[in-house]
Amino acid sequence: MIDIINDQIFHLSNEKVSYIFHLLQNKQLGHLYYGKAIKNLTNRDVQYFLNRDNKAAGTVKFYGDDNKFTLADTLQEYPVFGTSDYKDGGLSVFEGNTPLYLDFQYEKYEIINGKKRISGFPSTYADENESQTLIIFMKDKNYNITLEQRYTIFHDSPVIVRNQIITNNGDKKLTIERAMSTVLDLSSSDYDFVHLSGAWLKERHIKKHTLSQGVVSISSLRGASSHHQNPFVALEHKDATLTSGDAYGFNLIYSGNFLAQAEVDEWDNTRVMLGVNPEYFSWTLNNEESFMTPEAVMCFSSNGMNGLSIEFSHFIQKHIINRKWSLEPRPIVFNSWEASYFDYNGDTLLELAGMAKDLGMECFVIDDGWFAKRDHDKTSLGDWFVNEKKFPEGIKKFSDDINNLGLQLGVWFEPEMISPDSQLYKEHPDWTVHHECERFSVGRGQYVLDFSNPEVVDNIFNQMKKIILETNMKYIKWDLNRNITEAFSQYLKRKGINQTEFFHRYVLGFYDLYEKITSEFPDILIEGCAGGGGRYDLGVLYYSPQIWASDDSDAIERLKIQFGTATAYPISTLSNHVSTVPNHQIDRITSLDTRYNVALFGSLGYELNLKHLTEGEKEAIKNQIKHYKQHRELILNGIFHKLVSPFENGGNDVVWGVVNENKSEALVGIYRILAEPNGKPYEYLKIPFLHEDKYYEIDGEYVLSGDTIKKLGLKKPYQFNGANGPMAKMKGDFQSWVFHIKEVENKVV
Repeated sequence: MIDIINDQIFHLSNEKVSYIFHLLQNKQLGHLYYGKAIKNLTNRDVQYFLNRDNKAAGTVKFYGDDNKFTLADTLQEYPVFGTSDYKDGGLSVFEGNTPLYLDFQYEKYEIINGKKRISGFPSTYADENESQTLIIFMKDKNYNITLEQRYTIFHDSPVIVRNQIITNNGDKKLTIERAMSTVLDLSSSDYDFVHLSGAWLKERHIKKHTLSQGVVSISSLRGASSHHQNPFVALEHKDATLTSGDAYGFNLIYSGNFLAQAEVDEWDNTRVMLGVNPEYFSWTLNNEESFMTPEAVMCFSSNGMNGLSIEFSHFIQKHIINRKWSLEPRPIVFNSWEASYFDYNGDTLLELAGMAKDLGMECFVIDDGWFAKRDHDKTSLGDWFVNEKKFPEGIKKFSDDINNLGLQLGVWFEPEMISPDSQLYKEHPDWTVHHECERFSVGRGQYVLDFSNPEVVDNIFNQMKKIILETNMKYIKWDLNRNITEAFSQYLKRKGINQTEFFHRYVLGFYDLYEKITSEFPDILIEGCAGGGGRYDLGVLYYSPQIWASDDSDAIERLKIQFGTATAYPISTLSNHVSTVPNHQIDRITSLDTRYNVALFGSLGYELNLKHLTEGEKEAIKNQIKHYKQHRELILNGIFHKLVSPFENGGNDVVWGVVNENKSEALVGIYRILAEPNGKPYEYLKIPFLHEDKYYEIDGEYVLSGDTIKKLGLKKPYQFNGANGPMAKMKGDFQSWVFHIKEVENKVV
């Protein structure tokens, strides 16, 4: 997978992709190519790549005696601003107030087979025969700083993973003020900048900006990756479609402040960068100290954004999420929140649990309100002991009762937060994140705990551990309902550590708590939440195989949320619930069928008051759960295809589907938001991902050839048009249908 040519050219390749860079004449690294696999790279090809017999106009030259060589127009691997290159650089280092214009020169390389899953800092992993990592050792001799540039390629993915380790080998204290995880220079600007943006209740909508000279960027400074922006971006070629054309994707394995940007220069070269946000960030390096950047995942596809999504999904499932969760079925949960909010006790919950069990659910999750004096959202966070008023016989007795029903128990925590009236706050007011000024902000009646302080992390872990052991819980819902403001740590002040290190140290503390829990309790499934999707990133997915994607559980709003999220993440990571109507977030009424047909494509749960259901609704939910269990393996481990986007052509129709690896079985979801008057009597939907030479049974009713399904298409369910009442299968607004497609022997010609 890694080929070194003449100690000058570095070629990372597999059947899907090539990534090529080389040594520049100044011994820095220059970028050459990232795209479709070049399978026969000859010496003539190499020389052609390297031939630079022209020069750019109006540039500052790197050497006084060479009027051709400048970094201004040179594609680079990890540029530093100000050394004849005026674009934003990947690394910025200061000695006091003095910027260092670093000149990292090549020294040696090393190749490592495989990549171990590590503790404390999320990253990719692979078996010995699945990946190779190339480490390029570089050094700035003037300041005695070393830079390790790490590149990992995987045998089955068009993915390159990059990160850096910067080490101060000198005697003087240095400060890193910018350290991007990856930089990619491309010799074209013919792309749209694609990102996933939104807000609470409308997360990860697909947005596009056409590149032109200048900078386009997205970022977060909230202490979390955020509802508003996601640390995934892509470059989609202007000629690309959903299923064709070049697309480059970038995602950061990190849960804190980030920056993603694309800069186009005067020659239409494009520089993409992704990493920790340099605003309110710096990191001190004393002698022999190092800083490691989070890993960035770069992915390429020549099959458009759908192809990019498929590759990303496969890679995340195999090389980031713990493989344990791809082998074990995710439980169908019942969450207590919309059934009871804070108003419950052990008896009322047990009644709900019994009803959930009868309907076929597998895990009962107690949401907010089970601890201390938590009867509303202004109290008790940080006091993780049972509310004795609600559970007079103790949480263990309740847990035993749940287990005796044949259900797993899940419990809600918000471990990073603290309430002003809590016992923990009274004992340790200095454990909160707040500036020394008299006033500081309050969100949702709560403060943020200082997770840069290891003592705080240990305290919360010990509290959680006690509850876990007492309840034999199998599921945690990990919430985060406010972001950081007035970032300041009393702990860092006492230690003499710069406050600009706080945000990164906070994230490291967050990972430390995750690590402690998953190491000691490896069988617990943790669902990330963060106010519904406010930290939907690869750092969380390293520990949690699924995330509550949004607090908006309305089926129609979920179409955009799930479609956008599936651009960058596997649908197995989407925690989807069937909730009550009118919907509690936007007061919309949708049918139970449509709510299920949307939630079906992900990890399924229910969140409504079972006591208020009719017998018909209960029977429908029983059938839904049976259907999901029949297809759970396909949904969670199949290949997801986006067919019709809600972000294009008015967004009234959405189509997606999931197919197993051998293309023998598929589910295809069709959704129409608003009914159309006098619509077409016949509409067809082409399904591109089946075998042409096989035969498929559709919904157990009829058999078609794969060739016909691909080229003509499935006949869509008849939509009501005023004249076809008895025949119509989709009536009114918010319509949906799910096709089941299964390979069969052709018995009828």
